[in-house]
Amino acid sequence: MVAAAAVFYPETLADPRFRLALLAHATLFVLSIAVPWGRLPAGAYAVIPVLDCLAIGFTREAGGPNFNVLSLLLVFPVIWLSVDSNRAGVVLAVAATLLSTLLPAAAFGTPPAQGPIIRTIFLPLVMAAIAVTAHVLAGTLYRQRQTLARKDEALADTAAESIRRQRLLDAVLSTVNVAVWVVDQDGKDVLTNKALETDAALSVAALSVLAPSSTRPRLFQADRTTPVPPERFPTARAAGGETFTDELYWAGEYGAGEGEEMRAYSVTARTMSSTNGNHAGAVITFAEVTALIGALSAKDNFVATVSHELRTPLTSILGYLELVLDEPGHEGIEEELRIVERNAHHLLGLVNDLIAVASERIELTLQDADVAALLAGVVASSRAKAAVCGVELVLDVEEPLAACIDPGRIRQVFGNLVSNAIKFSPDGGKVTARAYRANSHVVCSIADTGIGMDGPEQEQAFTKFFRSARSRETAIPGAGLGLPISKTIVEGHGGSISLRSAPGQGTTVTLTLPS
Repeated sequence: MVAAAAVFYPETLADPRFRLALLAHATLFVLSIAVPWGRLPAGAYAVIPVLDCLAIGFTREAGGPNFNVLSLLLVFPVIWLSVDSNRAGVVLAVAATLLSTLLPAAAFGTPPAQGPIIRTIFLPLVMAAIAVTAHVLAGTLYRQRQTLARKDEALADTAAESIRRQRLLDAVLSTVNVAVWVVDQDGKDVLTNKALETDAALSVAALSVLAPSSTRPRLFQADRTTPVPPERFPTARAAGGETFTDELYWAGEYGAGEGEEMRAYSVTARTMSSTNGNHAGAVITFAEVTALIGALSAKDNFVATVSHELRTPLTSILGYLELVLDEPGHEGIEEELRIVERNAHHLLGLVNDLIAVASERIELTLQDADVAALLAGVVASSRAKAAVCGVELVLDVEEPLAACIDPGRIRQVFGNLVSNAIKFSPDGGKVTARAYRANSHVVCSIADTGIGMDGPEQEQAFTKFFRSARSRETAIPGAGLGLPISKTIVEGHGGSISLRSAPGQGTTVTLTLPS
């Protein structure tokens, strides 16, 4: 502005009013740099732009019509005042614009003319529009900045929480002695813990999954001899969306030497879903149960050995009892001898059950027989016991139902199931025995209205020696062998057996036999 005045209007620089206006600009410029704004109240910043508006007005008025263009400089202090979040800045900007026109004219005694009047009217209006626009834009940007700041804070909190959870997960995974393997939907490795990485047998098994053509399979089924094909590895099954619980696998080299024995693992898999519900992978756990399997095998061997040792003297006792009962002269103690004989037979049956359970293998003699007749015979022989317990015994069969079975063993299954149904209906009720043909199978079911079982008890129902809490509390007799033996017999025939129950609503056991 000074350079333009010196070149085009040198006489203007000689005007003391113009020089005072320029001095005001210089003073405000120095104050803007020198004042420590951070130490002043929040509203103190408005002093400079208001004074700037007045300085521009005095400069324009002192310069005359040739310097009317200086009114455009009002845009800068007006924007300065308007960008504040407080709406008072807009009012102050318009007022400062109006004063920049009125005060210089009054101070210099400028007579009213058409130019100043038009400037007095329209210049504040234009600056008011600029002020409002600047205020709205600044408010929008301010709100966006606040939104971004909140998002940044939320992202920082999320990242911190993610890091905390990751550290917690790492601590948990490194602490547990169960091998954990996380895979994506393609079966690729996502996460493993230290227990898996340090287990040589599982590591080799993992390699055989990733490169089945170059590595011999080192994972075997429960029989320890049948290799698991790559498509049936736990990781492949889990990646395909299959879930399973406590399935037994053996890992290692079959027939390995000392120090390289096979290890048993109980494997469980659970699938993961993405936010849109699609399959996103799975978590697989490997719990080594080699010692447990060995202990169970030792227990079964012990039970089988003891049972065999008990069966020989029991058979001898029963033989001599028959000889004694056949001889005359013991009429006074015959009833007591019959009790001894009955209990000896019961004990021998229990020993035979223990042997069958320990071996998990029962010899079957298959022949064509009528399943309906076998079930009817068991029901007929159980009516006296049912009457004593106040239980109604109902038979519903389709006759005949021919099948290739071991009649003695199937009769034993029916006897176990009907006996259980009566025992576990201590307050009376109804037991229904049904048998019918379904396609190429014979289906039999024994349903009672007794005490029933809850979910966890149903899962353990076919476990050796398991007895429900209610049966122990009510002292219902039994050794927990009936259902396991029945399961072994039925599966030995190529059939299946299942159980459905609810507490207080009874139990239904259903078995299916191929005809």
